[in-house]
Amino acid sequence: MTSAVLDELKWRGLLANSTDEQALAEHLDAGPVTFYVGFDPTAPSIHFGNLVQLMVARQLQAAGHRPLLLVGGSTGMIGDPKDSGERTLNSADTVASWVERIRAQVGKYLDFTGPAAARMVNNLDWTGPMPVLDFLRDIGKHFPVNRMLARDVVRNRLEEGISYTEFSYVLLQSMDYLELHRTLGCTLQFGGSDQWGNITAGVELIRRAEGTRVHALATPLLTKADGTKFGKTEGGSIWLDPGMTSPYAFHQFFLNAEDAKVVEYLKVFSPRGRAEIDELARLTAEAPQRRAAQKALADDVTALVHSVEERDAAVAAGAAIFGRSDLRELPEATLAGVAAEIGTVEIDGSVGLPTVVEVLERSGVVASKGAARRAVAEGGAYLNNVKITEAEAQLSEADLLHGRWVIARRGRRTVAAVAVSRRS
Repeated sequence: MTSAVLDELKWRGLLANSTDEQALAEHLDAGPVTFYVGFDPTAPSIHFGNLVQLMVARQLQAAGHRPLLLVGGSTGMIGDPKDSGERTLNSADTVASWVERIRAQVGKYLDFTGPAAARMVNNLDWTGPMPVLDFLRDIGKHFPVNRMLARDVVRNRLEEGISYTEFSYVLLQSMDYLELHRTLGCTLQFGGSDQWGNITAGVELIRRAEGTRVHALATPLLTKADGTKFGKTEGGSIWLDPGMTSPYAFHQFFLNAEDAKVVEYLKVFSPRGRAEIDELARLTAEAPQRRAAQKALADDVTALVHSVEERDAAVAAGAAIFGRSDLRELPEATLAGVAAEIGTVEIDGSVGLPTVVEVLERSGVVASKGAARRAVAEGGAYLNNVKITEAEAQLSEADLLHGRWVIARRGRRTVAAVAVSRRS
């Protein structure tokens, strides 16, 4: 027996592990299943890797299954063990504020009405009031220490040391599944494959405590073409909060997806069906310079996470920044996002606006004032997409976009922003 929704998840590359694929397929086909996926508030926002789990939840809900979205008010105060180094614990107030922000974020991706209505839960509601002795007797007794020590992340940390706080994280996450199973009939948990040990520990806890069989699946981790993971690189994570990653930067991230990975990302993040994605795969193989798949991916994900309007603004900004449309038509918030992404240098304009040469040199699009003058003389210098002919000309207020910014460009691709301040 196969399950249509499970087949769809497999085709989209969203199934890396399951406790028993045949049994899971039968369970999904037997009727509406209540499932849960969790998000720990270890930052003020979730990132695009978390979006993978939300796409799985959308697929399952569309097939008639009932989602529980768990935001970890208690697990977020502990933190899942990392491969190296102890986590820095955040204050209770900080975690509480992040819980609310993340609840608002994840809630926008699912339907909270109808027969398969989603529901939001917070594990602090059942762990907070629980006496420590009850926790040790009712939960801890089901966890053999030798099995906990055998977990890869624990074994890797034993030499340098791991606190009992992080060591006990698996008990807390497992208890979430047990609680949701007992109170809301939850029989399926999923998450990223890096959480597989925690997820299956919850399955085992329910078997030991309740004598019941429940199910689990894991999604693969997104990687680059060289096999390395996405993470907090020098450019930072790609956050879903527009205040942390602007819609323009978000769109650009997906627009720059590698040819070798773009179809994989389309299957994960785009609502397009097989025929459309197969056609985009063909175009990528036959005419990669057109970047048709990257454009579709960036447009689809930005519209989903931000809005159609923000997607359109990001597309317009990408065209404007390289001279294909008018920078003055960009909204101020969009221009601010563009400036942050391409790099911004501040110039004090309180004693007079700078000259063209000063803007070009300070922005970094040229190496020196001499190079700025040569770029102007050769016809390769632009401010706000207007070709500059007088190197020593002074900027006017009319040159400042939204009263503040100037976009400097040399040639076709070397671009930077200058913010003119008015210090008192």
